[in-house]
Amino acid sequence: MLLSDSMSLLWLTYAVLSLVVLGTGYLGLAFLPRLPRLVITWTVAGIMWVPASFQLPLTTGEGVYQGFAPAVVVAGLAFLSHDGGAMLPALMLVAVAAGLGALVGLLLWRRGRRAAARQAAEQESEDKGRQDGGEARREPVIG
Repeated sequence: MLLSDSMSLLWLTYAVLSLVVLGTGYLGLAFLPRLPRLVITWTVAGIMWVPASFQLPLTTGEGVYQGFAPAVVVAGLAFLSHDGGAMLPALMLVAVAAGLGALVGLLLWRRGRRAAARQAAEQESEDKGRQDGGEARREPVIG
């Protein structure tokens, strides 16, 4: 059950909060053109969503706890505990995810430009057809 398993509830909460952060971040960057806005948002998404494995020594008894957490969290905690062996793999995952996120943002921007260019070409051909003697459609006007 979702409520009895704290790890699944933790991941669900993290997913919802990360979507809120990405949405508000995208809207907060509205003063930027679409290309940098998409690239920045998807770079942050890549950084936030890539998981990494970690190990923590147990305080009672012997052994270690192994689990998964966001790589940026693992890297941050490894930095604070001066654990270079755990920080390097997590930072590499963060860097790769940031690059892939930026690439996804760039591809989304190109896709949007193609769709806008296709729509502009269709509009231009409709306008040319009206000028060549086709009957112009009158749009209703209020006021």
